[in-house]
Amino acid sequence: MRYAAVLIWALMAPYGAAALPGEVVASAKSADLVIAGEVHDNPSHHAAQADLVAAVQPAAIVFEMLSAEQAARITPELLADAVALEAALGWAESGWPDFSMYYPIFIASDAAIYGAAVPRDAARAAMSAGVVAAFGAEAGLYGLDAALAAPEQALREAMQMAAHCDAMPPEMLPAMVDIQRLRDARLAQAALQALRERGGPVVMITGNGHARKDWGAAAYAAKAAPEVVVFALGQGEDGRAPEGDFDAVLDAAAPERQDPCLAFQ
Repeated sequence: MRYAAVLIWALMAPYGAAALPGEVVASAKSADLVIAGEVHDNPSHHAAQADLVAAVQPAAIVFEMLSAEQAARITPELLADAVALEAALGWAESGWPDFSMYYPIFIASDAAIYGAAVPRDAARAAMSAGVVAAFGAEAGLYGLDAALAAPEQALREAMQMAAHCDAMPPEMLPAMVDIQRLRDARLAQAALQALRERGGPVVMITGNGHARKDWGAAAYAAKAAPEVVVFALGQGEDGRAPEGDFDAVLDAAAPERQDPCLAFQ
């Protein structure tokens, strides 16, 4: 099944009070893999993700924010205690935004939890040994052994430069693109593993960049398992849709935040 229309809907409700459009819920329920994008520090985006998980009741949830080892620590007892779960995951040291925004997603269903984070040492290995060696035996299955088309490579490098406030050494950009591809493929691999082990549907919680269908995790899942039906949800801010292709796009107010480029000055 394909979803031709992109829906832009204003999600302006307070955190924890979002109500998803019926079209989004219906489309998500008909998919095997539901990829729910976010801007990481936007509470409304996480409220929408929690509502989506509650509506879909997936067999498994794949988190970009967790490694497989972290996910394996989770028990029903920890899920019942937000403070204990945050501590067990080492969330405060992870660099991700406040755990209180993510916790409702964990408890919105009885889904098994999978982690798909690429550890820092693996990312460093990809920069030196290459993305194929870093990913492992299934790199070809996910298309990591194929170079990107030149226009896409150039666009991705430009986006990496902009994301790093034009402060990245140009010679680093190809490696940064490779790491993004590695993360996309690892997310897809974890989602397909969850589908095999738990059945569907599976929900993936990730940033908008990984959620986009044209070159994010969905593209790598389609390469490895074209029979899997994917629904990708992007989430924008203040009327600005995220870049890339999505099956639906929600919109929410942006939270107050400092200029991220101040750190590069």
